Amino acid sequence: MVLSDWLEGLDYELLQGSLEVQVSDVSYDSRKAKEGDVFVCMTGTRVDSHLFIPQVEEAGVRVIVIERPLKELLKAVSPQVTVLRVKDGRRALALLSAARFGYPARKMITVGVTGTKGKTTTTHMIKAILEAAGKKVGMIGTNGTVIGNRVTPNLNTTPESYQLHQAFADMVEAGCEYMIMEVSSQGIKMHRTDGLFFDYGLFTNISPDHIGPDEHADFAEYLYYKSRLMTMCKVGLVNRGDEHYEGIVKDASCRLYTYRVAEEDGAAADFEARNIRYVAEENFVGTEFDVTGRLSMDVRLGIPGLFNVDNALAAMSLCSFMGLDKQRMSHALEHIRINGRMEIVHTSRRCTVLVDYAHNAVSMESLLATLRNYHPKRLVCVFGCGGNRSKDRRYSMGEIGGRMADLCILTADNSRYEKPEDIIADIRSSIEKTGGAFVEIPDRRQAIEYSIKNALPGDMIAVIGKGHEDYQEICGVRHHFLDREVIEETVKKLGERA
Repeated sequence: MVLSDWLEGLDYELLQGSLEVQVSDVSYDSRKAKEGDVFVCMTGTRVDSHLFIPQVEEAGVRVIVIERPLKELLKAVSPQVTVLRVKDGRRALALLSAARFGYPARKMITVGVTGTKGKTTTTHMIKAILEAAGKKVGMIGTNGTVIGNRVTPNLNTTPESYQLHQAFADMVEAGCEYMIMEVSSQGIKMHRTDGLFFDYGLFTNISPDHIGPDEHADFAEYLYYKSRLMTMCKVGLVNRGDEHYEGIVKDASCRLYTYRVAEEDGAAADFEARNIRYVAEENFVGTEFDVTGRLSMDVRLGIPGLFNVDNALAAMSLCSFMGLDKQRMSHALEHIRINGRMEIVHTSRRCTVLVDYAHNAVSMESLLATLRNYHPKRLVCVFGCGGNRSKDRRYSMGEIGGRMADLCILTADNSRYEKPEDIIADIRSSIEKTGGAFVEIPDRRQAIEYSIKNALPGDMIAVIGKGHEDYQEICGVRHHFLDREVIEETVKKLGERA
């Protein structure tokens, strides 16, 4: 390829050299730069990659994209190197990466999902529905990049643009017809999604989050970047029940539709969930509800909670635009399991045991309130808190556990460089003020085993905080540990007694 073939949509100024130079790849890490690369310089908060121009030239790079004026870099840039100047290096990286991989996202039907809560669950539900309909699907998000049975961890919910387009290309090569991804506000702000135009965009909800240094200045900025998805898609679907609905759709340029859980009076939506029932049976814990509006069907959802009704309605509403069979949609949702997200690991006459990623006060309170709707004999919560993090989280989770659970089993999470006993002591200091019942078992495996061995008939046990994580970090070292595996092993050992 020649450089000129890769410049679609990119605003640039050619400062020196030729656009007809041969190129083969794009790089932005000077340590990985090589001959044939287009090296993109970016001015970050911690590192300015313009400083590494001499090193990438030495590595054989002959095309460099810069943000700063060339006169500031004359001593660093050789005359034989082609130099383009752009306003934003991150945007340039996104557009060049798309071109380098042959615009793979355009070869699939694409779905982007954003929102404060529910992104991961909703994308998994969409994937399950599509796969039940016989479609091959690729997915990118918090739980990694999924192509078939291969899962690759991601550093960010929305990876860097080069990794995104590389993943899209892998999906196309694997025969994926659909691509679903979580679109974070940070991903939009940092231009990782520049140049993407989704076939469908879905906005689940928004509440204050990700506000602070290196994230968003305030809620207004957070909302602004989240709402950009509605300018980056052909068809947009938005939660009509969200209190910030008007702000979400203010600049929308897509064909817009709405959904909502119609528990209370409110503005009508195109898709509505009604008549919600909480179901707890020996082999099924979840909800049943009716969908009305542009889609009409009865649903049996194999994940507990009202907020998962919200997520399922969003997934079904979006998939309805694709003309999928209702029976297959229904079957997918009845049998769905999402790793670490309200994941029912064991159900029996004696007890139900689930795993969830709830690791802060807001998510813990929401989870326990949801489980109360199933009227368990006792609601037992197994949890700890991460080390080397704000202590406020420990105090608030202890207070919520003491107030909302019948029994809390305090244990280790990712203690990092702290002692688990010290973290538990902080949790204890707030749980004691509530008068709630608790026991302390620092070893997480023993804590989970204790919760199941001592379950009373009708108990519901929530093992929370780590969810899908398959490790436990102790003194900076990650050791394999997966809550689901420990639960399954314990149930197997107990046999009929579980």
